[in-house]
Amino acid sequence: MLCLGVLVLFGARGSQPIASQAAAIGGPFQLVDQDGRTVTDQDLKGKPFLVFFGYTHCPDICPTTLFDMSELLRGMGAEADRLGAVYITIDPERDTAALMKDYLSNFDPHLRGLTGDTAAIASVAKEYRVYYKKVPIEGGDYTMDHTAIVYLMDKNGHFVAPFNLNRKPDVMAADLRKYL
Repeated sequence: MLCLGVLVLFGARGSQPIASQAAAIGGPFQLVDQDGRTVTDQDLKGKPFLVFFGYTHCPDICPTTLFDMSELLRGMGAEADRLGAVYITIDPERDTAALMKDYLSNFDPHLRGLTGDTAAIASVAKEYRVYYKKVPIEGGDYTMDHTAIVYLMDKNGHFVAPFNLNRKPDVMAADLRKYL
């Protein structure tokens, strides 16, 4: 499996980067959470939130990232209630709301799992500039290649930056507190 962690944050005119343009990451969506409730981008506004795309059958990157996000949320204590954290599947064929609920029971309860039909997932992935691709493997099964970035969005739903989980929980928490 290939999980990509590359993000282009600015466009180019000819060969000159244009760093002053804001990255157009994030946008409208309508999905379903692990409890079967409809969730839109508007529901996440009002507090900063983290977004990660992955799939429940992922053998390493996704569970590791969700564990790290859980450690961060646990470390924030009551302040975690002032944040949002969503895990959006890129494998809607397998990742039903019920499966997402079961899978996320292994992580911090602040994490919300979002799924939807193939078109809805393709749309939200496009809004967040997420690459994903179904890759067949032996035996008729498949895996998914995908972008592996945790997006930090502000309380208005605007992209702030990729959020680095490769730090101590207290350092990450201090970083997030700036956006509360």
